[in-house]
Amino acid sequence: MKKLTYWCTSVIMFFMVLGGAQAQNNLNTFLPMVDWQGNPYRSASGAPGAEYWQNKADYILTANLDDKTHELKGHVTITYTNNSPDVLDFLWLQLGQNRFKKDARGAVNVALSGGRYTGDFDGGYKLSNIKVKAGSKVYIAKYVVSDTRMQIRLDEGLKPKGGKVTIDIDFQFKVPEYGMDRTGRLKTKNGVIYSMAQWYPRMCVYDDIKGWNTAPYLGAGEFYCEYGDYDVKLTVPYNHIVVASGELQNPKDVLTKEQIKRFAKAAKSDKTVAIISNKEINQPKTTRPKQSGTITWQFKMKNSRDVAWGSSTSFIWDAARINLPSGRKAMAQSVYPIESDGNSAWARSTEYTKKSIEHYSKMWFEYPYPVAVNVASNVGGMEYPGLSFCGWKATRGSLWGVTDHEFGHNWFPMIVGSNERLYPWMDEGFNTFINHYSTLAFNKGEYKSSALLGSSLLGGALRSPNAESIHTYPDIVRSSGSLGMTAYYKPAMGLYMLREAILGPERFDYAFRTYIKRWAYKHPTPIDFFNTIENAAGEELDWFWKKWFYTNETIDQGIKSVTYRKNDPKQGAIITLENKGGVVMPAILEIEEENGTKKIVNLSVEIWFKGNTFRYLHHSTGKIKRIQLDPQRVIYDVNTSNDIWTGK
Repeated sequence: MKKLTYWCTSVIMFFMVLGGAQAQNNLNTFLPMVDWQGNPYRSASGAPGAEYWQNKADYILTANLDDKTHELKGHVTITYTNNSPDVLDFLWLQLGQNRFKKDARGAVNVALSGGRYTGDFDGGYKLSNIKVKAGSKVYIAKYVVSDTRMQIRLDEGLKPKGGKVTIDIDFQFKVPEYGMDRTGRLKTKNGVIYSMAQWYPRMCVYDDIKGWNTAPYLGAGEFYCEYGDYDVKLTVPYNHIVVASGELQNPKDVLTKEQIKRFAKAAKSDKTVAIISNKEINQPKTTRPKQSGTITWQFKMKNSRDVAWGSSTSFIWDAARINLPSGRKAMAQSVYPIESDGNSAWARSTEYTKKSIEHYSKMWFEYPYPVAVNVASNVGGMEYPGLSFCGWKATRGSLWGVTDHEFGHNWFPMIVGSNERLYPWMDEGFNTFINHYSTLAFNKGEYKSSALLGSSLLGGALRSPNAESIHTYPDIVRSSGSLGMTAYYKPAMGLYMLREAILGPERFDYAFRTYIKRWAYKHPTPIDFFNTIENAAGEELDWFWKKWFYTNETIDQGIKSVTYRKNDPKQGAIITLENKGGVVMPAILEIEEENGTKKIVNLSVEIWFKGNTFRYLHHSTGKIKRIQLDPQRVIYDVNTSNDIWTGK
C-alpha cells in the first residue's frame, strides 16, 4: 500500500510539473499529432504496407450520342475484382448524372444558396437490364438507387483476395447544358460541343480505411475512383470529331488518309501540326471518311480511374509530340471552335499542354498516358485522365493557367489517387503548388507566377474571422471562395513554405517524389502523405501539419528588440524575436551591419520550444543597421509591420 501511495504521489507531482512547464513552453504545439504505429496495409513510414490491397474495376463501354435530342444511350460491362480480405455481400456504384435531377440532394442544397446551380434542367439516369454474372451464374440484379449511389445486393458474397463479378447496365440520360462545370454542351457557330464526363455508372471505392466510400455527389466535392482498364466505343453522327481519354484504336475507320498522315507528322514534331485547320471546319466531304449515318470511334485506356470525351462538328484539331524523360513519346492535342482560334488564344493550347506535361514529367513523375487532349468547352476547367475541359473564351495567361492546372491534375489525383470527396487539398492544393513552378519555367517566365507570392488577398483570407481549416470537407465550406482557400491556396502555400523555408528544395523534392512514386495508382490518406514526407526528408513536422492543416491559426513573427553584450557590438548582438501567431515557423533573418557586412541567418523551428520569445545571440562585428525577417517573403506572415528593425 505504501508503494502504491508513493507511485501515485510521484505521478501527481510529475503532471503538476508538466502543467507548470506547459505554461512556459510550446509543448502542445510540438507534441505528436497522432500516435500512428502502422498496420499491414499502411506502414508507419508512410509507404503502402506489405499487405496493401485495392480493388479493381475494368470497364467495357458503348454509347450512342443523338445530337438532335442531346441524349446519350449506353451500355457498361464492369468486371469488378475484390482484392480485399473481406467477403462483399453488396456493391456500391456512383451515379454521377443523378446529380442533375431536380430533387437531387445537391440540387436542393444549392438552389437558393448559390454555387454550381444547374437551373431548371431535370436530368439523371434511366437504368435498365441490370444483371450480375458470378462464375457461370447470371441473374437480374437486386438493387436500390439512393440519390447519386446505387447498391447492388449479391445473391452470394463476392469472395476475397481475387473474387470477380461482372455487372451489366443499360443507361441513358439527357446531357445537361451546364453540368456543375464538369460536363455540358456549348452551342457554337458550327455546332454543339459535347463535354462528356460522369457519363457512365462507375464503382465506388472499397478501401481499408472506410470500407465502402459512398458519400453522395453534391457538387463541390469531386471524385474517388478505382483503377482499371477501359475499352470505349462511341457512336456519333458521321460528321462529328471525337477526342477521348486513351488511345484511338481504329484511325482508319474514323480518319481520312490525309488526317492519318498529319498525325504521323505531329508525332515527330515539337511544333503544333493542324489535323483539321480553321479552313476545314464543318466540311465533312473532305474531313470525314463517311458522308451519312453514324460512325464509331474506339479508344482504350489502361490503369486509369476514369475516362471522358468530347464530340462536335465544330472542332479545329491540332497536335504535337510530347517528349518524356524515358524517351517515350505521347501526343498533345487540342480541339476548339473557330470562336476560340487565334495566336493569343487556343491556337497555343497544344503548346501549353505539351510544355505542362513535359515539365511535370521531368520534375516529379513521368506522364503515363498516350495522349493529353485539351477541349474548349463551356466547362471552365475540369480534369480527367488524359483529357481536360477548359474555358473556350480563355486567352493568353488565363488559358495557360487553366490548361496547366487541369493537366497538372493528371498527377493529383489521376496518378496519385486520393479521395477528393473528403480531402480536396490532396489534389487541388498539391496541384496549385506544382503549377507555381511550372509557370515560372514556361518560356522562362512568359506568364509570371504570382498565385503564391506577394498576394495581399491571400494574407487577408488567412486573417479573416471566417477562415476555415484545410481539413474542411468541400461541401461543408461556407462558400466557393472559402473552398478556393481551403482546398487550393492554403495547402499550396503550406507546401511552398515546406519547400522554401523548412526543408529546402533538395530534401523536399526528394520526399515529394517519394510520395508520388509510392502512391502512384494507389489510394493515400493524409497520414500517409505526412509520414512519407517526414521519413523521406528526415524531419519531425507534426507541429506544422497540426497547425497549418487542421486549424485556422496564422503566422506572425516579429523583431522585438536588439541589444549588445556589455553594450559592445563587437561582443555580439542579442536579437529578441517574438512569435505572436498560433503557427510557429523557422525564422530567416537578413542582418546588415553599418560596416557593410550582410548575412542571412536561418534559425530552425526549435527556437520556439520553450515559449514564444527567443533571444538569439548573433556574433556581430559592428553595430547593426537593419534586420529584416523573411527577406524573400517565403513565409506567409500575416503582419509584416514588425518584420523590420532599424538602428535608428
